[in-house]
Amino acid sequence: MLKTFKLGGIHPQGEKLTAAMAIQPLQLPKEVVLPIAQHIGAPSTVVVKKGDLVKTGSVIALSSSPVSSNLHSPVSGKVVKIEESLDASGFKKKSVVIETEGDVWEDSISRDFPQTNFENLSSAAILEKIREAGIVGMGGASFPTHVKLEIPAGMKVDTLLINGVECEPFLTSDHRLMLEHGEEILKGTTLLMKVLNVEKAILGIEINKPDAILLLNKLAKNYPGIEVEALQIKYPQGSEKQLIQAMTGRLVAPGALPASVGVIVQNVGTAYAVYEAVAKNKPLIERVVTVTGKGLSNPGNFLVRIGTPISDLIKAAGGLPENTGKVIIGGPMMGKAIANLNIPVTKGMSGIVLLPVEAAARLNDVPCIRCARCVEGCPMNLEPYLLMALSEKGLWERAEAGHITDCMECGSCSYTCPSCRPVLDYIRSGKSQVGKIIQSRRNSASTDINTSIKPAIPE
Repeated sequence: MLKTFKLGGIHPQGEKLTAAMAIQPLQLPKEVVLPIAQHIGAPSTVVVKKGDLVKTGSVIALSSSPVSSNLHSPVSGKVVKIEESLDASGFKKKSVVIETEGDVWEDSISRDFPQTNFENLSSAAILEKIREAGIVGMGGASFPTHVKLEIPAGMKVDTLLINGVECEPFLTSDHRLMLEHGEEILKGTTLLMKVLNVEKAILGIEINKPDAILLLNKLAKNYPGIEVEALQIKYPQGSEKQLIQAMTGRLVAPGALPASVGVIVQNVGTAYAVYEAVAKNKPLIERVVTVTGKGLSNPGNFLVRIGTPISDLIKAAGGLPENTGKVIIGGPMMGKAIANLNIPVTKGMSGIVLLPVEAAARLNDVPCIRCARCVEGCPMNLEPYLLMALSEKGLWERAEAGHITDCMECGSCSYTCPSCRPVLDYIRSGKSQVGKIIQSRRNSASTDINTSIKPAIPE
């Protein structure tokens, strides 16, 4: 029997319209906008100034703290602005704007062929190349990869999981990457195994991608320690905790790291980026993005430079249909609707979904009928109907006690609600408020400790 996670989960209708469409390189944009915070953690520190000339692959911002990531120019050209620009969050973030003048790469990057004997590098050297390349989680979370690979003291990892699930119902960028770059993904997996000092890696793929399962099973025979596991189709199986439970049976406690149960999870796109960083000295300057929607005349999977405005991608996919009701960054389940098409592609952006007016319209909600479908569908064992009510009434202490911060915002609750209630909207708002309260409490406790320690007065 095929594996899956046990608690909760739903089965949204699949709309993999672009699964058979090969990856197409997108034409270079006239200008790229590069937010310096494209990752979880502290924003990078800009190391260029207006007027500087850069090459493709030049460092333009360096990691500024233990949890941060380098940023590189995806084109060659001139730095024309360092300003506040809108990103997918809807807020303005500090960004470096580069006017494209060509595509002259840094001499250290091997564009076409891997460098000799890159497999023989030490674990420390591989990790340093990953850090220098500015690689982050490519599945959407954008956590700096080099940080994730540094196992906390007292924990031991024995298994690496490679996430090829891609459970968002519209996206196919990971699917195409597995079909077209399976060998490189497995080589990247081997490099990650070496860094982690593990002998076992499992690549999990849902059975709606039979061609990828067949190909990678065949390729994996040449890579010791790497297995391919076919999984049942179930959303949100691509989430770390759910994937770990599905593939290993291990349960990650609330608030705990996957390493606490001996597992590290990396996306297939991350494994591919690791291969390119180690084998070619290539930083993370481009990625595959699915642009899809039933109204598009040319939907597809595009290889696009980071910083490219999404309007360029939509144009390549046939242009914005007249009946477009919503443009979503990411997938329809966990993605965010945007109001500005000049927002740039970032490292963690895997898809752009265009929904027609009829699909985008919010239905009128009616009172909760106590059916508990949201509870059945929640993969985190929460009570979404209750957390919505507590958030609506501002009862933050009870919301915290109900583990609102454990919500992964997968949207299963809203999707299953027969009353069309905006369950996730309220929970997301309540989660934000509770998070602020928790942070304020921590800051206050830290201040109390500091003020209670009085410096010694010399006699």
